[in-house]
Amino acid sequence: MDQVFVIVGGGVGGGTAALALRAEGFEGRVVVVCEEPRAPYSKPPLSKGVLRGEEDASRTALRPQKWFDDRKIELITGVAATELDTDGHKVALSDGTQLGYDKLLLATGGRPRQLPGTSHLPGVFTLRTVEDSQAISARLTPGARVVVVGGGFIGAEVAASATQLGCEVTVLEGLSTPLQRVLPPVLGQIYMRMHRERGVTFLTDVASTDLEPDGDGIIAHAASGEKYPADVIVVGIGMLPNDDLAVRAGLEVENGVVVDEQCRTSAPDVFAIGDIANSPNPILGERMRVEHWQNAQHQAKVAARNMLGGEDVFAEVPWVWSDQYELNIQITGRPLPTDTVHLRGDVDGWAFSAVLTREGVLCGAVSFNRTDDVRAVRKLMTERRVVPLEALIDPDTDLTALANDDTLPLRKDHA
Repeated sequence: MDQVFVIVGGGVGGGTAALALRAEGFEGRVVVVCEEPRAPYSKPPLSKGVLRGEEDASRTALRPQKWFDDRKIELITGVAATELDTDGHKVALSDGTQLGYDKLLLATGGRPRQLPGTSHLPGVFTLRTVEDSQAISARLTPGARVVVVGGGFIGAEVAASATQLGCEVTVLEGLSTPLQRVLPPVLGQIYMRMHRERGVTFLTDVASTDLEPDGDGIIAHAASGEKYPADVIVVGIGMLPNDDLAVRAGLEVENGVVVDEQCRTSAPDVFAIGDIANSPNPILGERMRVEHWQNAQHQAKVAARNMLGGEDVFAEVPWVWSDQYELNIQITGRPLPTDTVHLRGDVDGWAFSAVLTREGVLCGAVSFNRTDDVRAVRKLMTERRVVPLEALIDPDTDLTALANDDTLPLRKDHA
């Protein structure tokens, strides 16, 4: 009898894994359970092109439906997985279906954090699905008052898109600088200046306490007593991993589903990838849960090979990006607020990078419209090269040439 591989999750990770199984020659049954009422799709355009009405939501599809049909990949859409029985190797769905499996992949992604008691208020939104993006987009008319709670990537992308549509945008950030938990303060200040120069009222140290209806609008209340009236409020204060299924099934869970370097969970024949996977990074030497589509996409291919009996290790230096206004922002590594910043390029002209070091050792990079520097730093970190600090500090150093210098020694702990 043919083996049955079940994938729970219809995002880029789940869809990529299904296609990878076929590309690797798997001839058994492949079933993808998609809680949303559509085939696997990519979410980054939801805060950009789709939100601005420049891109049709259908163009976010990972692949046309025909790709899945031609490869005999079964897509069950609009149905959630509700229970996982790892002993019996079966998963229950919300429509009453019971699916037996030989191997199972969890790719359930995450859900937005909510301000308590506000999720059902009219005019208040989070952004995670096509429907969310379309509902927000309908309200982003010229002159509309938009309040964004949270200055991270999602909130800032919404703020940028709304500004480009002619809205009056206010960002309420609870910390003293945006991205304060992951970037040195000087970079958070530059990031905030980018928005302010383009017309956003970007406020920091503003803790939002609650939201209340106000006629046809809504008011955001701050702990200080300040009130911020709006026609639409978008809450972008991070996300939570959708690990409830794993918790109920008794899998090891700590800041997501705990997996090994090969994407295996604590349960036999169950794998996990993407936003929910807390995985060891053998390059950086720490566990992490990365919330970015490329991580999910690449992890999916490794998991697919290992579901087929492989022993591949997932080992990548994290890399994330964000498009805001005319700028492309990229971050690689695992930056900390205490890292030392070495600026390179034209900061005022928004074509620069920041090379980050920790105790004199290269640990990451951030770029604004200077992608080659991030690519070079990521290569150096992946190969675990020992890079002279003076070369990193010198703004005239060609980082791409440095990354291609095979004479640079390897770190002593290089595997």
